[in-house]
Amino acid sequence: MTMIEQLIALRTLFLREIYRFSRIWVQTIVPPIIMVALYFIIFGKLIGSQIGDVKGFSYIVYIVPGMIMMSIITNSYANTVSSFYSCKFQRHIEEMLVSPMPTYVIIWGFVSGGVARGGLIGLAVSLTATLFTEIHVYHAWLLLLVTLLTSILFSLAGLVNAVYANSFDDISLIPTFVLTPLTYLGGIFYSIDMLPPFWRELSMLNPILYMVDAFRLGMLGVSDIDPLLSLSVISAFVIVLYAVVHLLISRGVGVRS
Repeated sequence: MTMIEQLIALRTLFLREIYRFSRIWVQTIVPPIIMVALYFIIFGKLIGSQIGDVKGFSYIVYIVPGMIMMSIITNSYANTVSSFYSCKFQRHIEEMLVSPMPTYVIIWGFVSGGVARGGLIGLAVSLTATLFTEIHVYHAWLLLLVTLLTSILFSLAGLVNAVYANSFDDISLIPTFVLTPLTYLGGIFYSIDMLPPFWRELSMLNPILYMVDAFRLGMLGVSDIDPLLSLSVISAFVIVLYAVVHLLISRGVGVRS
């Protein structure tokens, strides 16, 4: 395929992904907004008023970056894992694999959809947060960079899950038993400086912590970790996961029998 043909193929896959999740917006867009609104009411207003300030910010303001990042993570992941597995289940992923499309075009076609959904939900959650508190923007470029890298990372992770999934039940195992615990223990609701030394060091093994912390730095200007370290960790995971996804799809793992 020529470069122009590859761009057309990529654009087609991207638009297909946009249409797929926007067509069922009641299932893909509305629930995260409602869930986050409940978090703000319960944790921000009711419980947060009893906690006091964290690093110079009211508790509800402090958790806003984490809530936005949690929405970006879960929706980027959910979009690619459900979309790619649906292609496997409906048996039309083979048409892409036997077409002249390079593997990287297929990958970025799905990933771009995950990035779009993650970014859209992140924006929607940010607007929802303005109903409960003020939104701060300290480093806009850092917010955009972390959002992009994180949504790419979890879109790729969703593809890995989808490649190995053999049933619709399989695509919910990783989010339930891995993604959710790591997200809740990733510093969304607290600063790791509040933890005892052992648990603080253990938290440093959680990759989601670096994403939440860097995003919080972009919004509030405070962080627990060096931002260069956070960006390096996120970028390293993106590179490794992309290499894994490219290898799996190019070999037809989970697709070709």
